[in-house]
Amino acid sequence: MARPGRAEADTFPIRLDAGAALRVAVAFAAALAIWFAFSAPYEKTLAAAAELVIRVFESPDATSLAAIDGEIRVDRTDFPPDSARPGLPAADLHFNFALLAALFALPPHPLRPANFGRFWLAAALLWIVHVVALVFQVESVYATRLGPWSAEHYGAVARNVWAAGFHFYQILGRFAAPFVLWWGVGRPAWAPAVARKSRAT
Repeated sequence: MARPGRAEADTFPIRLDAGAALRVAVAFAAALAIWFAFSAPYEKTLAAAAELVIRVFESPDATSLAAIDGEIRVDRTDFPPDSARPGLPAADLHFNFALLAALFALPPHPLRPANFGRFWLAAALLWIVHVVALVFQVESVYATRLGPWSAEHYGAVARNVWAAGFHFYQILGRFAAPFVLWWGVGRPAWAPAVARKSRAT
């Protein structure tokens, strides 16, 4: 009997059974522990990247973002010295990392190279999603929460685009993103095996 090729050996079907439920629970708990342990440095990377993106479209550069005590602190060089600096809850942006890890634990052998490598690729793409979401959140603050300053610097269309984009992420996007990334990045590792099983039956 011929030995399966490498591509075939690295694929596997998903079975929704007690074993899958246990793997999902363990992966979610482990990812949650990692999330708690590394949230602070992770948030610093988000703040630095989002600040860079926002400054690309500013003239002159005015925005400064800092990750402090679980918040993304928003500052601008043109804010009055005695005005409050908005603080945005950072955990709302990136807690869905734990959900992504749980989804990638569904296959029978989640630590196989094919699946494990795809998980980290999906995690990197999720980081980009988090940066974009933070950009929308900051711009939404600028467009809608700074009173006369917002009205002076943002038109009606810009206010609606930034606010709607951020609210979409808050309501749907932060939950949908892990599923989309798992389906798009993780599925190729197990879909061929599912197809072969279906043809065999």
